[in-house]
Amino acid sequence: MPPHSDGVGAALQIDGSAVCLKAMFRLPVPDDLHLHLRQGPHLANYARDTAAQFGRALVMPNTRPPISGPAALREYRRQIVTACSAYAFEPLMSFKLAPDHDAQAVHALADAGAVAAKYYPRGATTNSEDGIEDLRTLYPAIEALQERDVILCLHGEDPSAFCLSRETAFLPRLEELVNRFPRLRIVLEHVSTADAVRVVRTLPQTVGATITAHHLVLTLDDLIGDLLNPHHFCKPVVKTPDDRNALREAATSGDRRFFFGSDSAPHRRADKECACGCAGVYTAPVAIAVLAGVFELDCPGAGDAEQPLWVRRLRAFLCENGAAFYRLPPARGELVLAPEEWLVPAAYHDVVPLMAAKRLRWRASRV
Repeated sequence: MPPHSDGVGAALQIDGSAVCLKAMFRLPVPDDLHLHLRQGPHLANYARDTAAQFGRALVMPNTRPPISGPAALREYRRQIVTACSAYAFEPLMSFKLAPDHDAQAVHALADAGAVAAKYYPRGATTNSEDGIEDLRTLYPAIEALQERDVILCLHGEDPSAFCLSRETAFLPRLEELVNRFPRLRIVLEHVSTADAVRVVRTLPQTVGATITAHHLVLTLDDLIGDLLNPHHFCKPVVKTPDDRNALREAATSGDRRFFFGSDSAPHRRADKECACGCAGVYTAPVAIAVLAGVFELDCPGAGDAEQPLWVRRLRAFLCENGAAFYRLPPARGELVLAPEEWLVPAAYHDVVPLMAAKRLRWRASRV
């Protein structure tokens, strides 16, 4: 794997050593299998930013109030569909596991159209103060998930561990779940460590993992190495260059266990640039362009000009692996990836995005 710059995005921007770009490429419209859209007046903006490049997205339920019952799930889906009426966009709905959920609650949510349940440890991330203290108390509900073939998505951190060790500390719980529920499909969300990559590869094919764009390009240096950058603060936090490189190898390898989930999480500038800033990186408008730069750098050369290796691997990561794991039908429509330099805006809707005010050399658009 080529060496990676430790300056955020430096290897992805236009510069004198950039790979010569000649061709544009067509992909199926991709899936984002981990997305935050929030609630209220800004939902429409965030939803349209995603729908401009993605055809489907798994929408996270840690809103206020949370999406934890059938009526709330149906209404949230209606709001998203209305906001994206100009696009062919399908929100895939998840619900937030609550301490009082039982098998009957799971069946009702599955009947309402939920394709996934999301586990948040109490206090682990945004709006998780009402999360789960002990996952074992929900085993009857998880048994119902297995029965209804609803996917269990995990925020895989142990909040009691040191912040950089929380994902690693959670991995034994993942292995316990796999052993106890062998038919349950499980997604370890936003993996951030080499340890998580290694463990996922040892587990059965019922286990998959999402990887974000920001965990593929950021390290702790980008967060706190010089001045503090609150717009790079997320949960799980970005980690070491070795962890980032393990994630890049997994994402670009073609391994079907790994697929894209942006964890795009908008917070307005005032909620990031303050004494107690919120966790989350907004990537919806730039994620595909960033991923194209990563894959181009890490999968050079092999393949013909029309379908170089990096494009085929990017297609697998964005369009095929996740759809296969979620058992989704083929995507409708195409995405064009064009070799076009562009300047990322400093903000979208008062939210500072990943790569703000930097130049990227790929542009993605639906056709």
